[in-house]
Amino acid sequence: MNNSDKELPEVLSSEEVYAGKLISVARDTVREGEVTYVREVVVHPGGAGIVVYFGDGTTALVRQYRHPARGYVLEIPAGKIDPGERPEQAAGRELEEELGVVASRLEPLSAFYTTPGFCAEKLWVFLATDLRETALRREADEIIEVVRVPFRDALAMVASGEIEDAKTIIGLTLAARRLGIEE
Repeated sequence: MNNSDKELPEVLSSEEVYAGKLISVARDTVREGEVTYVREVVVHPGGAGIVVYFGDGTTALVRQYRHPARGYVLEIPAGKIDPGERPEQAAGRELEEELGVVASRLEPLSAFYTTPGFCAEKLWVFLATDLRETALRREADEIIEVVRVPFRDALAMVASGEIEDAKTIIGLTLAARRLGIEE
């Protein structure tokens, strides 16, 4: 039996226990067959991440303080999907906001759940090529450093553990395959 053919458990109730600016938390009571259980779910609107590939063989990453990690994290440009926005629209907006570039080509690489054990966030990752500069459009609370490196160096940073962000690891790895670049 294919997992997609399986009957989904029934959500008996869902109570919002926290509503914040970016996320909310729900407490769901679920029945699966004869078993009833409670799950806490972080509800997130989803996001889009972008691996950029410049004509000179470089990529641009952003370094920013991530409070849950209690440190600065090197990652691909990314952001949440706004209401009514498609993932590729969010990707284009984030490219302009964080890097000040527009992509003529935006190819989907993957879509995945970041932590499906407790979070509903789904993330779409794109490869952006044929780039041209435009104005930066950073939001007031975006304090980021752009780090431009040869693409192969970024892959080496994944292999060495210097890059720890999952979307960045996934994005760079899949983009390398798509671009025919080996470490």
